[in-house]
Amino acid sequence: MTAQSLHPRVQVVWILRAALVAAVLTAPFAGAVYLERLPVWAPIAAGAVFLTLGVLHAVLRYRRWSYEIREDALYLDRGVITQVRTTVPLVRIQHVDSRRGPIERSVGLASCVVYTAGSRGADVRIPGLTPGGASDLREELKRLAIRADGEDAV
Repeated sequence: MTAQSLHPRVQVVWILRAALVAAVLTAPFAGAVYLERLPVWAPIAAGAVFLTLGVLHAVLRYRRWSYEIREDALYLDRGVITQVRTTVPLVRIQHVDSRRGPIERSVGLASCVVYTAGSRGADVRIPGLTPGGASDLREELKRLAIRADGEDAV
């Protein structure tokens, strides 16, 4: 299987999240204007910088995110500033979930969460999938994990 990218609509989710973060980070600048410690243009400039950086990060994050399923493992490649490559051996997969939070549902997307054996919090989330794609991925990983476990159980 070749490397798969995420659905382009995931950028909308990440940009909305960036806009919310920009608004929160801009609030202290607005408070300083209210207290007459900063000029009126300061929160506008700060908000524009925060929003621009957030949107840029969302676009770069989308371009960098990919996953690939091979016969032995699930491979993930992601990250903007720190690039992360993760390998999840199929024999370590415990179970796989499909998830659709309220924001994902609103844009018609879902996530696939892969839980692995081993350490605390050892799970991998693949965001930005169509609901059908998340279900298909879940079933494929389940099938491959069962087959890998059978081969490893000798």
